Amino acid sequence: MKQQAFVHRNLPRLLLQAREAVMTHTRPSLREHGLSDQQWRVLRVLGEHANSKDGAEGVETGRVAREAFLLGPSLTGVLTRMERDGLIERSRCSQDARRTVVRATPLGLSKVAKLSEAIEAHYAWMESELGKQKLAQLYQLLDAVIQLETSPMDEAIEEME
Repeated sequence: MKQQAFVHRNLPRLLLQAREAVMTHTRPSLREHGLSDQQWRVLRVLGEHANSKDGAEGVETGRVAREAFLLGPSLTGVLTRMERDGLIERSRCSQDARRTVVRATPLGLSKVAKLSEAIEAHYAWMESELGKQKLAQLYQLLDAVIQLETSPMDEAIEEME
């Protein structure tokens, strides 16, 4: 049986390759601050929510897992190490004691502030190399792919019929 040749490039591999290329510039800064990629993703999520109304008490661990793209068991280990290192605090949710919320400590937030400078400088460099319009297009295309791939498959199938 003859295997059908692929027509399109391997999009998941290209996205991973692009991620790794970007992270090559970010990882040295993370390591200087004693952070793994996963710990940074958690701190970034917590930093983004720190000043919002819904993030004042902390962010529910399920939401952290979704936004940081970490599976529950992995998140548990990451949070344990981060709590040990004084980067985060965990507590019970005031509305539902079955849930746990996480917030960055002042030390964690200071790492977010310091790292954001280096990361924003890298993004500014990318913008100067690609051009503001191309970088904006890249963001728009990635957002569109995410939206397309997360919309219900049933709707897409119905539209094809």
